[in-house]
Amino acid sequence: MKTCKTCRRPFAAQGFTLIEMAVVLIIIGLILGAVSIGKDVQRNAEYARIKQKFIDQWAVAYNAYGQRTGYPLGDNQQEPRYMVNGANFNVGVAASGTVSGGDMTGASAPDAICHGAKGTKMARNFQTGTNFDLRILMQKVGVRMPPGRAEGREDRYVYLDSNGNPQEIQVCFQWNAPSTAAGAGNVMVISGLTPDLARSLDQMIDGKPDAREGLFRQEGVTNASANVAGIEWGVNNTYAHTGANPLNQATTTGEQRDEDQVETVVAIYKMNQ
Repeated sequence: MKTCKTCRRPFAAQGFTLIEMAVVLIIIGLILGAVSIGKDVQRNAEYARIKQKFIDQWAVAYNAYGQRTGYPLGDNQQEPRYMVNGANFNVGVAASGTVSGGDMTGASAPDAICHGAKGTKMARNFQTGTNFDLRILMQKVGVRMPPGRAEGREDRYVYLDSNGNPQEIQVCFQWNAPSTAAGAGNVMVISGLTPDLARSLDQMIDGKPDAREGLFRQEGVTNASANVAGIEWGVNNTYAHTGANPLNQATTTGEQRDEDQVETVVAIYKMNQ
C-alpha cells in the first residue's frame, strides 16, 4: 500500500495558532472596553438630559410665573416682597422672636414651596395648603411645567444611580435670608442627587464642581471665606443611602457594595429673580 508523503491532516483537525488566539483576545478586550465606555457615555448623556429637560425647564417655568404675575411663587400680590412664599413672611420678626426693624438679615425665612411634600433631606419645611402648592400655583397662571415623572408628578424625575438602583429627584423653591449657608435669595432646591450627578450638574452650570461657590452649590455648605479654593461635594458614590444628612456623616469611604442604593445630596440653584 502506497503512502502519500505530501498528504496532510484535514484542516478541521488543526489547532489555533498563537497569532489567531492573540487576535481573538484583542477583539474580546475591545468589546469589553466598548461596553464599559458605553455605560459611562450613556450615564453622562442621562445627566445632560436631566439638566436640559428637567432642571433648566423648571428654571424657565419659575421665570415664566414671575413674568406673568410680577412676583415670585407664593408671594403677596397686593404687597409683594419679591421672595418665594413672601405671603407667609413677617418682615418685622427675627428668628429669635425680637423685632428686627425691617432688617431681614436675622429674619426667619418662610417655608419652601413644594408639591405634596418636601424633598428628601431638605433642611427647610414646606408650606402646607393648596394655595401654596407648587403644581397648583403653576396651573393657576397657565405655566407649562416639565413632563417630569408623570402627570401630577411634574416636580419629580426618576433615574438610575451608578449601581443601577432607581433614584428620584424633586424640586422645590424657597427664599434664603441674607447670610444663609449656600447663598441668599430665591433658589431652587433640588433633592435626590447622587454625588456624581451633583458634580456633573455643577460642572455644566458653573463650569467647575465646587460645593460652596457659584449659582449651583450644596445645601448647608457655608461660603465663609473669600478668595479661597472651594471644596468637594460631600460624600461620594461609595456611600450607601441613609436617612441622615450627608454632611453629618463621617468623612471615610463608604460601604463600597455594588448592591447599595447610592447616597444622595441636596443642591441649591440660585434663581435670577
